Amino acid sequence: MSADIDIEEAPRLGPSLERPRNFLVVVDDSEEAKLAIRFAAGRAAHIEGGGIILFRALPPVDFQHWMAVADRMREEAHAEARALLEDLAAKVYAYAGVKPEIVIRDGNPKEVLVDFIKEREDLFALVLASSPAGDPGPLVDYFSGPLVASLPCPLVIIPGTLTPEEIDRMV
Repeated sequence: MSADIDIEEAPRLGPSLERPRNFLVVVDDSEEAKLAIRFAAGRAAHIEGGGIILFRALPPVDFQHWMAVADRMREEAHAEARALLEDLAAKVYAYAGVKPEIVIRDGNPKEVLVDFIKEREDLFALVLASSPAGDPGPLVDYFSGPLVASLPCPLVIIPGTLTPEEIDRMV
């Protein structure tokens, strides 16, 4: 076995606050999202410089004939999303002592998530959870296919059959 890495010339590795390490979690209305949030928050709490980003995508509103109605619906959706994410952020802080960053984007959830991931250089991992049975879920299916090869950060998939207590023992 040959060593391909020259250890003497490699920079010293270890915890560093200069290298933020954010776990990105998609907040949707699924039970799986709760597992992903719990795992990401627990891991972020154990990593120096660890953080968590709560990401919510708001699909486009299709009310072209009634722009005022569409604008009002969009405003309400943003207010609801912000309230949900702020509540979750408070729970994450109480659980893990990590203050999450809140991100809300308008557009197709998969597309705006990919765009967001490409914008950020401080991502440690995208954390998703699969469904407990059957189809793993649309985001897990989408990101674990060919797209995974072009992600700039690791993809962590939490099995949907894990309980919160099991996740707590892992982090």
